[in-house]
Amino acid sequence: MSSDIEAPVPQGRYVAAVLAGDTVRTAGMTPRVDGVLTVTGRVGAEVTVAQAHAAASLGARNALAAVRSVVPAGHRFRPAEMVVYVAATADFTALSAVADGASEMIATELGPDHLPARSAIGVYTLPGGAPVEVALTAVLVTDLNS
Repeated sequence: MSSDIEAPVPQGRYVAAVLAGDTVRTAGMTPRVDGVLTVTGRVGAEVTVAQAHAAASLGARNALAAVRSVVPAGHRFRPAEMVVYVAATADFTALSAVADGASEMIATELGPDHLPARSAIGVYTLPGGAPVEVALTAVLVTDLNS
């Protein structure tokens, strides 16, 4: 489970996540394991939808780990917003199918009632040649039903 995964080490001069008041914002999380990208390329060219879907899931897993790394002990959080950037060819339009990988991961980890609002945005390129990058905003809550 993601709760056993450590927050990814930043690949530059930034932090993985910041807690400001009751809001946690993560950096963009690419599909890395131990600092190494698991897949590179643009969706619709070198990367299939299935590969990008799995990469989005891994990016979301890393984002959840980053959130958990800054949430104080004894506190709970709820994802509020997720942005999934997809490096794709100009004619690729199945952005939601790719971003669903991130949403499914969140639903598996936290339950389907705790999905965040989501945007899927197509871009030409991402850091390191990653096909996806996931940024997550979460809020601290006293009751996960709120």
